[in-house]
Amino acid sequence: MFDRVPAMEQRKHWWNGKWGRLARRDVFLRSDADRWFVEQRAGGAEGISRFYEYDTVDEAEETIRALLHGTDTWRELTPRPHAG
Repeated sequence: MFDRVPAMEQRKHWWNGKWGRLARRDVFLRSDADRWFVEQRAGGAEGISRFYEYDTVDEAEETIRALLHGTDTWRELTPRPHAG
């Protein structure tokens, strides 16, 4: 018998507004129980990701602010509601 693993919840998503595998960048904020996760993705859905894990949302948001700093025009996207 398998224990049910809680699903990670996507809280926020930012996109740099650029299309194409070479230009697109995404940053995600997710939570799972009492842990916070930041994903920095380059190249769209099939691109390469770097993950960061934190104890508090404040620590995660500090990393997000640093990742969004620069010349790109970042847009916050609303996560899609999930069935459940």
